[in-house]
Amino acid sequence: MIRLLDVADALPGAAALRARTFDLLALPADAAVVDVGCGTGRAVAELGERGTRPIGVDFSEEMIALARRRWPDVDFRVGDACALPVPDAAVAGYRADKVFHNLADPARALAEARRVLTPGGRIVLAGQDWDTFVIDADDPALTRTIVHARADLVTNPRAARRYRNLLLEVGFADPTVEVHTGVFTDAMMLPLLSGLADAAHATGAITREQHGAWTADQVRRAQEGRLFLAIPLFIASARRR
Repeated sequence: MIRLLDVADALPGAAALRARTFDLLALPADAAVVDVGCGTGRAVAELGERGTRPIGVDFSEEMIALARRRWPDVDFRVGDACALPVPDAAVAGYRADKVFHNLADPARALAEARRVLTPGGRIVLAGQDWDTFVIDADDPALTRTIVHARADLVTNPRAARRYRNLLLEVGFADPTVEVHTGVFTDAMMLPLLSGLADAAHATGAITREQHGAWTADQVRRAQEGRLFLAIPLFIASARRR
């Protein structure tokens, strides 16, 4: 997981997307901000470089231990998105990137976000919708089966398309949503694509023969420079009333 997170952080456009989430927080100098599901802490460190007082929170003790080693001067805490180790009205910003699809109860996590935010504080959510991976392949019907089968293994695969309505339901004001689509055409994405097929096969959604044919198609496309994968990333922001 740590290796995959490092690879994701280094993907083309990843730094620009993180910067966009920081801009949407609209934090004044020296404001406190919490990054929920911070992983190994890169975004938390970058928030600190912008002159804020960031707090990184992650459920994984291993992730927090590594974050502390990488960024020893930053405040990292082990905690749950639904029970943050942060006092009431303590932060002006709340950020969660690729987190809410892992949560069984996103509304509860958003209620916790309202608790820790000051009145007028900003929230920014970012993540992909697991049903909307766009992949060029010889067999479109099989591709749909693979994408949906992988999505069904995610706790809340369509959380990103619900960001705006979730924010409204919990009482946030002025929600906006942006879509930034990552387009990938080289072989570095083959492990992700083969992982989709592996998961679909493991659930019984596709046969071994279908798995072999689909992955061979993707390998061939990568070798010929014809691989195509597009992943829309949704970024929602709102204000605490």
